[in-house]
Amino acid sequence: SRFETCWPALMKDSHGVIIIFNPELPSHLREIEMWYSCFVQQQPLLDSQCLLVAHHKPGSAGDTENLSLAYPLNKLKLIHSNLEEDPEDVRMEFIKYFRSIITIINESREREEMSIIS
Repeated sequence: SRFETCWPALMKDSHGVIIIFNPELPSHLREIEMWYSCFVQQQPLLDSQCLLVAHHKPGSAGDTENLSLAYPLNKLKLIHSNLEEDPEDVRMEFIKYFRSIITIINESREREEMSIIS
């Protein structure tokens, strides 16, 4: 894509990656593998630092709720967002995700401090 030259700057010191896609578009399903490869695997981040969000537009088919993604995407946390029906659910999932990222950051900071001390 034309923004690829900006990716290193976007990735620098990032602690988490959220990939939002439209599950009804086959092209999106192919692209999320590329995003995952570039932004998660090559950094490298843990799978727990990545969140997939299948965003359902208002009035969309909805039969994509039981979306089964292929390896390695099937190892990632996947949430379905439908802001018409259940915005609160999505909010709670985001809060859980951010809490987990903060925990990972704090743990790595503690490890760094211990390695400096010892």
